[in-house]
Amino acid sequence: MSKSYRAVLVGTGAVADSHVRAIAESAGKVQLVAAVDVDAARVNQFCARHGLARAHTDYREALAAVRPDLLVIAAPPAEHAAMCIAGMEAGAWVWCEKPLCASLAEFDRIAAAESRTGRFTACVFQQRFGPSTAHVRRLAAEGLFGRPLVAVCHTLWYRDDAYYGAPWRGRWSTELGGPTLGLGIHAMDHLLHLLGDWAEIRADAATLDRAIEVEDVSTALIRFANGAVAAVVNSALSPRQETYLRLDYQRATVELTHLYGYSRDNWKLTLAPAAAEEGNPLAQAWQNFPPDGTSAHGAQLAAVLAEFDAGRRPFASGADARRTLELVTALYKSAFTGRPVAAGEIKPGDPFYAALHGGLAAGHVGR
Repeated sequence: MSKSYRAVLVGTGAVADSHVRAIAESAGKVQLVAAVDVDAARVNQFCARHGLARAHTDYREALAAVRPDLLVIAAPPAEHAAMCIAGMEAGAWVWCEKPLCASLAEFDRIAAAESRTGRFTACVFQQRFGPSTAHVRRLAAEGLFGRPLVAVCHTLWYRDDAYYGAPWRGRWSTELGGPTLGLGIHAMDHLLHLLGDWAEIRADAATLDRAIEVEDVSTALIRFANGAVAAVVNSALSPRQETYLRLDYQRATVELTHLYGYSRDNWKLTLAPAAAEEGNPLAQAWQNFPPDGTSAHGAQLAAVLAEFDAGRRPFASGADARRTLELVTALYKSAFTGRPVAAGEIKPGDPFYAALHGGLAAGHVGR
């Protein structure tokens, strides 16, 4: 029998509409019953626009009043961990916008709450859920591309002073980081989803142009457990915006160029000369994309609901989500200490375990 779930949405800013669309795409499987925002006028307008009967300004009150099955979090980042834990303690599964939390320490508190409550928290990493990504992963797993060798991961976006005019943006205590955490984390998560575990990172970060505390650009070189190497750029300063992912395998180059979402038409395959003969099985297999679909929130919500139905941990949660947060944390640690960081080295007692900036941001970002 098909299950249905009652949801509460916390945060009614710009990204909230993406969640409303995702819920609408569930074809009744999820019913949005309430919205929460500290701005009473904004949440009332949001509820009127979407036909919701219940508007709240306190998420704890909403959880107590509604007892939802699913808590969807689109609030400013500094509140995420407390909301995730409160949602699970109220009996809900949680689907939370990135960044999921402020540190590995907070992540581990979320994990402890999962164990305590039997509920799960998944992070919004919608770029990995496009059907075309599953196709590319399948071809790689079958060995058709050969070994991965070199990768490029660029998040070249533009965020102006008006964007940073929101009082919580641009500050370590409230936004938690710059484009590394708030923008590039999507493409970096996508990169990890395609290439697997990372082993070591060397990085730099700076505040070059915006009047903010956090970085407005970062760069990194990543070595993967499988031996591949990747170059990463995360920027809030790039007028010609682009998200670009390139994977060079032994037999082919796979490229994905888009901005905030993609479909099958955004992918490109270039065969190595030795693999380009007519009738090559890779060229034929590449054409067998699944029915087209985008990498929007709806694709991930469908995956979350399938796991919800089965009572299983959803993708982009637990160790799967922690791997991405650990990479971001290690990027900051490498940038602020000037040395490479190995996977697994940031543990309790390390200042970067407790805070993404490790207490060292001042004097490093902006140089």
